[in-house]
Amino acid sequence: MKTRISQLKLSPRHLEIIEMTKKNGFLSTEELSRSFNVTAQTIRRDINELCEKGLLRRYHGGAGLASSVANVDYPTRQVLNHEEKIRIARMVANYIPDNASLFINIGTTTEEIAKALRDHKNLRVITNNLNVASLLCDNPNFEVIVAGGVVRGDRGVIGESTMDFVRQFKVDYGIIGISGIDEDGTLLDFDYREVRVAQAIIENARQVVLAADHTKFSCNPMVRLCHISEIDALFTDRQPPESILAELAKAKVELHVSEPAEESFPQ
Repeated sequence: MKTRISQLKLSPRHLEIIEMTKKNGFLSTEELSRSFNVTAQTIRRDINELCEKGLLRRYHGGAGLASSVANVDYPTRQVLNHEEKIRIARMVANYIPDNASLFINIGTTTEEIAKALRDHKNLRVITNNLNVASLLCDNPNFEVIVAGGVVRGDRGVIGESTMDFVRQFKVDYGIIGISGIDEDGTLLDFDYREVRVAQAIIENARQVVLAADHTKFSCNPMVRLCHISEIDALFTDRQPPESILAELAKAKVELHVSEPAEESFPQ
């Protein structure tokens, strides 16, 4: 039986290999060996360990993303791109005014946004993320409302009752995360039940804010949420690929990038 990833510690090199693979989709053993200045044998050992943990898939000559049908586990997602998520969260928090009503959905980026919102005043927050609720409920200026439903291992709440609950409200801002953005602008995720709750959030928010770090531009889960034209603002840490920029411009979606233009996503 495989050891659960949440019970394992990943080395800094392993974390960097995962991030690089998410950016590029596939990396050869030679590329990784050169990047880390280690032998090909060391890299092959790293790849074997990460494949055993379900984080990568071994291919001839290198490694690629593990799966389009299963996300990496929650503790690993918390660690990956953490600094980038913090920068995105600060931008989103600056965008949200005091005295606003919000939906905040499932995800490690939305949880960083919740942390960044803790000094706001008079927010009313509706969430299907128990981690978000826990982060915000101690502020006496906030009213935090938690949707009912089935609780996942990452403390996200999903299901028919969750959607029905969300549809009772109409809020100022819907803050959502995503697992992948296809080159044609399709927003993608792994769990169709989570996607259906996110769709209800989009339908019942006056403005929809998408928070996604740059690795989401090279990840392709199989469940369709919507097209990027259905959101109002995208917050990310690097300039998106040209194909995504074109879709954003066509739909007049606001783009907020935390890094200068020279930190753009590789085209």
